[in-house]
Amino acid sequence: MTTTGPTETGLTESLLPTLSGQYYTDPAIFSLEQSRIFEKQWFCAVRSGDLVEPGAFQTVQIGRESVLIARDRRGGLNAFLNVCRHRGARLCTEEQGQVKRSFQCPYHAWTYGLDGTLVAAPNLTSMPDVDRTEFGLTRLHLREWLGYAWVCLAEEPPSFEDTVIADVGERLGDAGEIDAYDIAALSLGKRIHYDVKANWKQIIENFMECYHCATIHPELTEVLPEFADGFAAQYYVGHGAEFGSDVEGFTVDGSEGLERLPGVGEHQDRRYYAITVKPQVFINLVPDHVILHRMFPVAPDRTLIECDWLYLPEVVESGRDLSRSVELFDRVNRQDFDACERCQLSMDSSAYAQGGVFVPSEHHIAAFHEWVQDQIGETKA
Repeated sequence: MTTTGPTETGLTESLLPTLSGQYYTDPAIFSLEQSRIFEKQWFCAVRSGDLVEPGAFQTVQIGRESVLIARDRRGGLNAFLNVCRHRGARLCTEEQGQVKRSFQCPYHAWTYGLDGTLVAAPNLTSMPDVDRTEFGLTRLHLREWLGYAWVCLAEEPPSFEDTVIADVGERLGDAGEIDAYDIAALSLGKRIHYDVKANWKQIIENFMECYHCATIHPELTEVLPEFADGFAAQYYVGHGAEFGSDVEGFTVDGSEGLERLPGVGEHQDRRYYAITVKPQVFINLVPDHVILHRMFPVAPDRTLIECDWLYLPEVVESGRDLSRSVELFDRVNRQDFDACERCQLSMDSSAYAQGGVFVPSEHHIAAFHEWVQDQIGETKA
């Protein structure tokens, strides 16, 4: 990842080039990212626990497509393109809701079961040659993991193990380490929505490095003192940033948190692990809870983010005060997103036409840039 001497741009071993500014502003590049990344990779769409009863549904924007995810009467989750097979009308316009047994298009009343099968339409009985399965909703690949539904729009999806799980393994050294947190069994304690006026890559790059931590994260560096040195935990395979000696819990003031999750081992106690799962998920592991971000890129300069704070079910049900643990990462998020928006403002400046530079503690981000370029068929100049 490092160069061996001065380059054409005058960089040395200490500095690596970033992507150029157009990668954060150009609608054509964003369109390629939508079609070749978000519509081809596994995308963490919804939390399974948000869809409990048969007929519960959510609509999610993945790339250029509206996706309908619903729980069927057998208890399974299914994902479909949110498009009526008759004339292409948007089937569901609500972001979430509940139906009894079926989805009906408001245009011509074509009606689909919770499994996507065409079950009724005006005059359908007079068209015996219409295959109700063939003309059902367009089904998408769906896999549940960590208590979330991951959807892939590709006809032939990439291996879940070689992409999603491999990203976790690459970060933790062993993907099985995440099992200790039993994330699928946790309950939602808090969810915050953020509307960030920045390109999705700005947000990932920020999450991957800690060169900025001493500057903008005073609360976080009080809890995790090593972050003040500029190296993020993600820089090292298997490393979890250790709590400060006088810190009792992962809270905004370092005060006592909650009891340790039952499966968390001694080697994971009093440590923070951050994981980037390409292309749009951040997982944060601490001994008493888990924080999971899902990004939804909607424009070159706008990204919606849903952040979930997950705790033991009995903790959530008891009504215990979670505000100090929620406030810590909510502050971190707002500090980070403000920085990302500040960068986004300059991406179309002539001063950034050729991009910027990475210092040594940021060199690992270059691998992410290479991955993006490889996915969209571009090469770094």
